[in-house]
Amino acid sequence: MSDDVSVELDPVRKRDLLVSAALWGAGVSWLVPMLGTMGVLNATVLPSHRTELLNRLYCKGQVALTGSKWRAVVDPAVDPATPYMFAQNHTNHFDHVALYNATPHFKQGLELESHFKIPVYGWFMKARGTIGVRPGKQGQTPEIMENMRAEIGRGHSILAFPEGHRTLDGRVGPFRKGVFFIARDLGLPIAPVAVTGMYRVMRKGSWLIRPGNTVTVYVDAPIETKGVPDSGIDDLADHVRSVIAGRVDAYWRGEIE
Repeated sequence: MSDDVSVELDPVRKRDLLVSAALWGAGVSWLVPMLGTMGVLNATVLPSHRTELLNRLYCKGQVALTGSKWRAVVDPAVDPATPYMFAQNHTNHFDHVALYNATPHFKQGLELESHFKIPVYGWFMKARGTIGVRPGKQGQTPEIMENMRAEIGRGHSILAFPEGHRTLDGRVGPFRKGVFFIARDLGLPIAPVAVTGMYRVMRKGSWLIRPGNTVTVYVDAPIETKGVPDSGIDDLADHVRSVIAGRVDAYWRGEIE
């Protein structure tokens, strides 16, 4: 954790537990029919890009049902017609819905294959074409590359969480390098994404949802990957991380929302 300022949340009251339970009830009541409908459509008659309006409505509603205000700050260099790898800080289970409506790109994610077994959510993610990852599986990279290349060929972008796990302290952790090799090999520019406010909404180790926060999605200027040698991947990853961590640290110092 940066030593600029400690990250502290207000103590939990009984009222907070009741409000959180109500928000979870409303959120699940929204999630099940929306993802269920899209999952059936994607698995049978309509490819996922044809249900994009429903997906965006779902993401907007899911964030709203956390009791949060939402806004996006997108660098003008982000081209709506260019596929990117969106590299985002990883905070909680709402990360992908927080980002999704910040830009018009269709974003295909990477997900552990084991998550496809989760009722409703996992079924939808698999039907949508989410790229399955098997942790520790030798030789999985060529398969992932093939799937990502197919998505890019459709004009889609990729969403990745380089930390590999959710933050425990509200800050941005170390980045794994694999997604940066893949982005370079595919010629994908990387768009750094910093989401602030989500750690106040919900954090790892707790199912408590705290309403009344502002969630801001910062999508910074894309960083080119073409021509980066293997020896430059560490610098590339450090550059992307510094942009994202800079936003998050500024948020905890009270300099930005």
